Amino acid sequence: MKFDAPEIAARQTELTACWHQATPAVGADGFFRLLEENHLRNFSLWHEEDVARRDDLGFERVYQAKRNIDRFNQERNNFAEEMDKAVVAALHPPQSGCPRNSETPGMMIDRLSILALKEYHMHEETVRPEASVEHKAKCAEKLARIRQQRADLTGCLADLFADVIAKRRTFSAYFQFKMYNDPALNPQLYRNAPKSGSA
Repeated sequence: MKFDAPEIAARQTELTACWHQATPAVGADGFFRLLEENHLRNFSLWHEEDVARRDDLGFERVYQAKRNIDRFNQERNNFAEEMDKAVVAALHPPQSGCPRNSETPGMMIDRLSILALKEYHMHEETVRPEASVEHKAKCAEKLARIRQQRADLTGCLADLFADVIAKRRTFSAYFQFKMYNDPALNPQLYRNAPKSGSA
C-alpha cells in the first residue's frame, strides 16, 4: 500500500467537516479504516472534553463525559498502535543499521488528527458572528500557526515514510500501556475491587 502523508491529512480535514454536518461514521477499508477509527475517537473526545467543562448539565452528564473521555482516549491510542502495526507489516522497517525515529507514524497521524480538529474549531472562532473583532483577530493568528504546524508535521510524516521505504531511517512500534484504564494495573481499582464471594 502507498502511504501518502498529504492524502492522510486531507482525509482528516474532509472527515472533520463532514462529521460536523452528519452523524460520524467510518466508511473506509484497510489502513484508512484504522485512520478513520482513530480520527473518530479524537472527534468524539474533543466534543466530550467540551461537555465536561460545563457547569449547567448536572453531575451525571459530566460524570458520563469523563467516563467517555477515558474510553475514547484508550481507543484512540489503540488505533494509533494498529496503524503502526499496519505500517510495519507493509514497509518492513529495518531493525538496525540506521537512525531510529522517536515518534512512530501512528503517533504522528494521531497528532495530525488533533490538529485537524484544532484547525476546524479555531476557524469557527474567526467567523463567529457574536465574537469581537479582537477575538477574531487573535484566533486568526492562532489558526495560521495551527495550519503551519499541520503542514510541517505532514512534511515530517512524508519524510519518515520515504526514509523507511529507502531504509535510511526506522522506528519501533511502541505501546502506550495505559495503566489507569487497566483494573489489574491501577491500584485505585484493584485495591478497592469487591472481594470474590463477599456478601
